[in-house]
Amino acid sequence: MKLTRLVVGILTVVFLTAVSSHAADKDHYPRKDLLIEPAELAKPEVAKQYVILDARGVAKYKSGHVPNAVWVDHGQWSKAFEHGKDAEGWGKRIGALGIGPETKVVVYDDVFSKDASRIWWVLQYWGVKDVRLLHGGWVGWQAGKHPTEVSGAAPSAVQFAAKARAERLASKEQVLESLKSGMLQIVDARTAGEFCGTEKLANSRAGAIPGAKHLEWIDLLEKETQRFKSAPELRKLFEQAGIVLDTPTATHCQSGGRAAVMAFGMELMGAKEVSNYYRSWSEWGNAEDTPVVPGKPKNSK
Repeated sequence: MKLTRLVVGILTVVFLTAVSSHAADKDHYPRKDLLIEPAELAKPEVAKQYVILDARGVAKYKSGHVPNAVWVDHGQWSKAFEHGKDAEGWGKRIGALGIGPETKVVVYDDVFSKDASRIWWVLQYWGVKDVRLLHGGWVGWQAGKHPTEVSGAAPSAVQFAAKARAERLASKEQVLESLKSGMLQIVDARTAGEFCGTEKLANSRAGAIPGAKHLEWIDLLEKETQRFKSAPELRKLFEQAGIVLDTPTATHCQSGGRAAVMAFGMELMGAKEVSNYYRSWSEWGNAEDTPVVPGKPKNSK
């Protein structure tokens, strides 16, 4: 009898520990390694392990930045990527920032990680293995009253052989094929107006890709702190939008930037097969061979 009670007691402890551990896991990002906290990066012994990239405008960079941060021209990068070609040119561009094949990188901005996420995605596409975002970006750095500097030394260029990771980039042809095969979950990261077709922007057509699921990129972040929402909040947002994290996905927006935030958010929550339809609506909404439908608002039936 005593032995039975002992066994039951041990099993109960094991069960409660497992339940507690599972609950704790649900409270944390599955890929928390994709983020670094400002207080952690502020430690000199930690900062020296990374190349830190400032993706804000050059004037903002010159007026004050994270110590030893290097300015990266987000505007130039966003236009240069196009179809994900020119590995040699991108190798030189990335290497010029002091980034080699094993370099660890941190990127930040002050626009809710939208520009930083594009840089994160482009670096990942070209084979940089360890790239993370500064949680809360420049807003988070300032909120922590961490030191800044105005001087900026030119980085020492290194050799970097860029090699495209094709699985991270979706093309119009792949999305068209997916409309027949269902091989990709399409996630639209644009505004509700763009998705529903009431905001045309500079496109010839407005609306949505048939079957696309909609979740606006900005909803992944806290408005005041520019930090990503908690894991339970993100999980709920994805579930409400009908977005399945463990299925092959292509995100899109107008030109790849907001889609990169969505890809980052999904990967932060454990998604493993996320590609960015980088040319997005700027291509789809102006092509002649792409179907367009009015997207349905979240609360419509």
